[in-house]
Amino acid sequence: MIGSERSEVGLPAGVEILARGGSAIDAVEAAMRVCEDNTADHYVGTGGLPNARGEVELDASLMIGSSRAFGAVAGLRGYPNPISVARAVLDRLPQHGLLVGEGAATFAAECGFGTAELLTPEAEKMWRETLLQAGEESVEGENTAAQDGDLLYRRAALELVRRMAPHDGPWGTINIIALDAHGEMCVGVSTSGYPWKYPGRVGDSAIPGAGNYCDLRAGGAACTGRGELSMRAGTARRVVDLLGAGEDPAAACRAALADAAILPDEYRAELRVLALTPDGRHGGAASQPGARYAVMRPGDTEPAMLDRSVL
Repeated sequence: MIGSERSEVGLPAGVEILARGGSAIDAVEAAMRVCEDNTADHYVGTGGLPNARGEVELDASLMIGSSRAFGAVAGLRGYPNPISVARAVLDRLPQHGLLVGEGAATFAAECGFGTAELLTPEAEKMWRETLLQAGEESVEGENTAAQDGDLLYRRAALELVRRMAPHDGPWGTINIIALDAHGEMCVGVSTSGYPWKYPGRVGDSAIPGAGNYCDLRAGGAACTGRGELSMRAGTARRVVDLLGAGEDPAAACRAALADAAILPDEYRAELRVLALTPDGRHGGAASQPGARYAVMRPGDTEPAMLDRSVL
């Protein structure tokens, strides 16, 4: 299994399933649920940072390598494990691939998923206080430096918060990719999205080919960071296509980031990607130094953290 920054808290749960001969999708779901339930993580699940109205909206997706079957939810409120709801879309609603908002919540209720209050006091405090600070870190990044686009986004977000009149009272996506003993691969993505986002904003995490793509003929890839860029560039799909053409995983990730980097975007901020091949090779890339990713295999006592290649 490999995963983006902060996936290391969940990888042991997933690798335990792989070690028993379990499936890649079971491993990804189990690992991601641990991440979503980690209230110290304000990027995903319970404790995720809210939108401009102060409401936590969650996006998640799963994709299977052998069939390229895809299940996703976006703008889901009140359900703490969107990765499991995304899996239910894949398993129980195969005529569809993506459910959003109220429809996603209705489906989650039909499936018997429990609800929870997602906005923790700590997350609400961070949401209010960090918005008002200029900040030297990127809005949706892993301790990476703020760029001009981050500063512009903060100004726009502050204006949104003022306009939306929210009630009184370091974030980013997690990717996990698993390869099981049967040769199956699954990519999972979960996020609370950009903090202070416009209500209903959906990023790349729920979009196949953008934030998540998996094709067992070549490999799997997933993105974190500036989702609007990876949607426009089809970044995850581009990585997988490059893997299919024979590129090394790290080189494929760098090339995909280079393609996204040519797009005009006044809100430009950090974008990262990682990839895994069917023969177990892996790599990642970022547009700034300091980004890492986690790797864990059956028999390992803990995940290893590796540096991503830098564009």
